[in-house]
Amino acid sequence: MFQTLPWRGQGNVVEISPPPENHIAKPPRPVIGLALGGGAARGFAHIGVLRVLEEAGYDVDVIAGTSIGAVVGGCYIAGKLDAIEDWARSLTKRRVLNFLDFNFGGSGLISGSKLARMLHDGLNGVQIENLRMPFAAIATEIGPGHEIWLTRGNLVTALRASYALPGIFEPVRVGGRWLMDGALVNPVPVSAARALGARAVIAVNLNGELTGRGGVIHTFGADSDLDDPPVPNRRIRGAGALGAAKSLVRRRFGFTAQPAIRRTRNSPGIHTVMMEAFNITQDRISRSRLAGDPPDVSIGPRLGRISAFDFHRAAEIIELGADAAVKSLDAIKETMEALA
Repeated sequence: MFQTLPWRGQGNVVEISPPPENHIAKPPRPVIGLALGGGAARGFAHIGVLRVLEEAGYDVDVIAGTSIGAVVGGCYIAGKLDAIEDWARSLTKRRVLNFLDFNFGGSGLISGSKLARMLHDGLNGVQIENLRMPFAAIATEIGPGHEIWLTRGNLVTALRASYALPGIFEPVRVGGRWLMDGALVNPVPVSAARALGARAVIAVNLNGELTGRGGVIHTFGADSDLDDPPVPNRRIRGAGALGAAKSLVRRRFGFTAQPAIRRTRNSPGIHTVMMEAFNITQDRISRSRLAGDPPDVSIGPRLGRISAFDFHRAAEIIELGADAAVKSLDAIKETMEALA
């Protein structure tokens, strides 16, 4: 009865063909775009958001995703949301560890080949330009730091480039450029969603609850009774660098009671330092980008207690995403009515 016509770029609306005389025409609606942000394990919240939007009857027309946002968004468009949700809910600490294929000979701690094989199995041969709606995976080019919007080519390759966290996953070569995680330049890609034709942009910011902590301490200095003394270099004995790294990850995921190497005054471990540095970078960039190009609706799941490594808590994270989306339904409705 009603047929959505091909996009014509006229006012960013989905046009509806003339209905038969015995039916009442539905008014055109604004093109809905989703901007799915990065945040590692917190990204499972996107699944809950998509489920709620579907149940509420909101048909998404455009998706732009960064890092884990690109993975969930790409799987959703390809019809694999059920598959990625089942996989996420099946993760345990041990299964997460099994995906970590360490690689000390390359440019990342983890080669990512196991995860890439899983994506290939589910999305084998899928091309972005053949998807049912416009899609962009955001990545960062090593060297010049360009923000790259991957809008064509192999979907799995684009997803791998978008989530290639520096120092953790190896960068991905696409079209002669070496690419890494897009969260370094555009953590919540509202601008890309608008450029792809969206008029009403719904952004999902996974780090929203982490913001507001980047203040300025105007005066500070050394205090001898609190500062740490110089720490001599310690040599890790035993299984070598590979064994040490595996032990570090096992301790992080709770597989062993073996105490960590003693650090002066409980200094943060390497995984904490790396992820906190990345979180701070995302926070600062997100606030700047969203202030300059705010979404029409912002969904911010309450993920403050969820670590970027907590992949085994997928069920809880999905539920938190769904809760946040439900609370945003009134704002979405008002936006759609205002833009119609």
